Amino acid sequence: MLWTDCLTRLRQELSGNVFTMWIRPLIAEELNDTLRLYAPNPYWTRYIQEHHLELISILAEQLSEGRVCKVEILVDSRPGAILSANEQPATTTAALETAPVIKPKKEKEEVNGKNSRKRLLNPLFTFSLFVEGRSNQMAAETCRKVLTQPGASQHNPLFLYGPTGLGKTHLMHAVGNALLQAKPNARVMYMTAESFVQDFVKSLQQGKVEEFKKNCRSLDLLLVDDIHLLAGKEASLVEFFYTFNALLDESKQIILTSDRYPKELTELDPRLVSRFSWGLSVGVEPPDIETRIEILLKKAESNDVDLPRNCALFIAQQVVANVRELEGALNKVVAISRFKGTPIDLDVVRESLKDVLAIRARTISTENIQRVVSEYFRIPLKEMIGPKRTRIYARPRQLAMGLARELTGDSFPEIGMAFGGRDHSTVMHACEKVLSLREEDPIFNEDYKNLQRLLQS
Repeated sequence: MLWTDCLTRLRQELSGNVFTMWIRPLIAEELNDTLRLYAPNPYWTRYIQEHHLELISILAEQLSEGRVCKVEILVDSRPGAILSANEQPATTTAALETAPVIKPKKEKEEVNGKNSRKRLLNPLFTFSLFVEGRSNQMAAETCRKVLTQPGASQHNPLFLYGPTGLGKTHLMHAVGNALLQAKPNARVMYMTAESFVQDFVKSLQQGKVEEFKKNCRSLDLLLVDDIHLLAGKEASLVEFFYTFNALLDESKQIILTSDRYPKELTELDPRLVSRFSWGLSVGVEPPDIETRIEILLKKAESNDVDLPRNCALFIAQQVVANVRELEGALNKVVAISRFKGTPIDLDVVRESLKDVLAIRARTISTENIQRVVSEYFRIPLKEMIGPKRTRIYARPRQLAMGLARELTGDSFPEIGMAFGGRDHSTVMHACEKVLSLREEDPIFNEDYKNLQRLLQS
C-alpha cells in the first residue's frame, strides 16, 4: 500500500514524537490519482497542511512512480472513524509494524534522453535551510567545496562523523540536491548502510547481482548513511569494498556518515577503514546554545510561527542533545499554543516541556555530575569531593564544579556544600579556572564537551 510506504519514509525523516503524535494516526485511501488522508479534527488537518503536506506529496508521487500526483487532507466525519492521538488505526500502524522495510523505487524520468536514477533525496534538506554554527561550520563548508570539484582527491571520500541527530544526513542530501539542480542528468544515489545490505541480498535472491553492481558503480555521487551498520555483513562488506574502489578509481564522489571517527570503526574490514581516511574526515558536534537558538528561530520562521527570542532561549537551554529533539520540542510548543489558542510565551513553553524539565531535573544533578566525572577520569568519588589538592583530583573536581554551575543552576554555596562543604569563593574560582582552561587547553576542552554530551544525552 502506498501509504504504508510513505509511513516508512516519514518515520525516517521526522522526529519520533512528531511521527507518533501527528502522522501515524492518519487514515489513508487512494482514489485514482489522489491520496486522501483523514484526520480527527480541523486543527489536525491545518497542522498537517502547514507542516508536512509538501513532504508527503513529494513522497507519494515518487513512491507511486507518478501514479499519485495529488494529496488531500480532510476531517474524517465517518461514524466511528475519529481517532485520538494515542489510537493506532489498523490500516496504518499494523501494516507498518509487520511489513518489511520498503526500499525507494527507481524514478522513471527522462533527462536529455537518458534515464537518471535518483534515490529519494529529501527536497527540504538544502544548504539554505541548514543552520550553521561553530559545531558544524567546517562540515557545511566542506560539503559546499565538494560541489565545486566533485571527486577531487582531497575530499574523496568525504566522511562526516558525530552523534545522531546533528545534521549529517541533512548535509548529504543538500549536496545531492544541489548537484542535481546544477546537473539534472547526474546519477545520484542516497541510501543507508542497511538499505545497501537489503538491496544486495535481494539482488542475490533474484539473480540480479550484475545489475546491482552496474547501478552502484556507474554513479556520479554515492551517499551512504550510517556506514558503521555494515559491521557483521561480510558479503555486503565485500561488495561495498569493490563498489567503493570502483567509484574512487573513476573519481566519482562518495560521502559517508557514521557515529564515529573512521579509525574507531574497528568492527569493519581494516582495508575499508583505511580507505575511508584517504579523503577528508570532518566531525559534527552538538550545536552550542547560540546555534540551537538560531535553529529554533529559523524553523519557526519557515513555518510562519511567531517564536519570541526569550522562548527560543528557554527551549535551547533545556533541549541540548540533538537537532531532532530540538525541532520536536518546538513542534510540541506550537501544537500546545494552537490548541489553547494563545500566543507562544514562557508559560506555554514550560507547560509544553514539563516532561522534559522533569526528566532533566532528575538526571542532571550535582550528585550525578560528580559520579559521571569520577567514572570518566577513573578516580574514586570520595577523593574527588574530598580535601586532597593534588592535580589528579583537583582538576576533575574543578571541572565537575563548572559543569554543575552550567547544567544545574545551583548557587555557588549549594555547589560548595555538595563538594565537601567548600566555601562559595572556591566554587567561583573553579568556574573561572574552567573557563580559562577551555580556551587554553584543547584536551581539557574536549573532556568538558564529552562530559556535557554524556550528561545531556
